Amino acid sequence: MLLAELEIWHSRPVAPTRRVAVGRSLLPTDPAPGAGALLLGGIVAAHVDDLDPDLLPELGQLIADLEDARRIAQPRLRHRFQADRHGLAKSTHRLLARGDGVEFDLATDTGTPAVHLLGAVYAAGAITSADRASVMEVIRRALAWRGPLGPALVAHLSGASGARAWSMGLADPVGWALGVLGFASHDRPERPILQKRFRSLLREAHPDHGGEAAEAATRIAELTEARRILLAS
Repeated sequence: MLLAELEIWHSRPVAPTRRVAVGRSLLPTDPAPGAGALLLGGIVAAHVDDLDPDLLPELGQLIADLEDARRIAQPRLRHRFQADRHGLAKSTHRLLARGDGVEFDLATDTGTPAVHLLGAVYAAGAITSADRASVMEVIRRALAWRGPLGPALVAHLSGASGARAWSMGLADPVGWALGVLGFASHDRPERPILQKRFRSLLREAHPDHGGEAAEAATRIAELTEARRILLAS
């Protein structure tokens, strides 16, 4: 099932100019942070590592300018943003519901990292002012992500407080929680087994026991929420 979608139009590799435009979009923001925000965050997380590091400060400034609805001078990141899509190539990014979770279906073999990042942040800037700040916060979390595009990224982008609301808004939260704790979808672990698994995974996630410090807080929040869901079910 399609949850969110964004078309990014950009110059073809052989074109002498660097241009980018945003096309058709479906970017819902409810329940918070919304499928739209998660899709935009996924696009950013997928491409930020390949962006020229010298352009990162300019990208950060662009995000701040868009969030505050300031006038955007052109070009940005060496590309000109425009409404006209004539002569441009199209890349389509989607967020899909798959079973008990979500899946990023991103166009990673067309365009440059810069055009996808620009398309995502310009699309975020076009979101209504009431929701724009929370969407930009998801974008900023995505800039710090280093890892695969999977459930851990969704939890990271959603934040600890948003992880459960997001899982409940999309699929069976019990199935999600079982997967987080490493149980099969048909398992119904008793409380002592559940607690033992939780403590074991918690130790593995903690930086003092070899867990990645950058991902520890998100992983611990995800494990804690999964345990809470299963204990309450």
